[in-house]
Amino acid sequence: MENEVVVEIRSDADLVTARAEARALATRLGFSRTDATLIATAISEIARNIVVHVGRGQIAMHLVREDRRRGFVAIATDQGPGIRDIDGALAEGNPSRGGFGLGLPGARRLMDRFEVTCGSERGTTVTMTKWRALDELELLRESRREGRRG
Repeated sequence: MENEVVVEIRSDADLVTARAEARALATRLGFSRTDATLIATAISEIARNIVVHVGRGQIAMHLVREDRRRGFVAIATDQGPGIRDIDGALAEGNPSRGGFGLGLPGARRLMDRFEVTCGSERGTTVTMTKWRALDELELLRESRREGRRG
């Protein structure tokens, strides 16, 4: 699917790939350059956390549709030991080692929706969404496309 990208995260080089893929997908989905940069930065921070704290994981990115808006969704997963203190990890002033120093709190600030869950034994999942409202022309075009299909 052209609106879905999965990036395996194993090294610092993969941060560059994840960031570039996030920016490209966000741009393809119609996000502004500013929002595409915010999304890419959040992805970079989460990928950095995977490399530093776990060593390997993946980030899946895709489009989600709602009536009058579109969202860029990223789901980062790893099989590490999990985060013992999620509230502490999300607290401001707790910068990550490396990256842009934004860590989880910074990534959360850059996105519209942000959720961290840890498995009972292992693993962490971070789900982030950035929304974009459709303008009237986009709504009209989609309405016409739907009319042709139906």
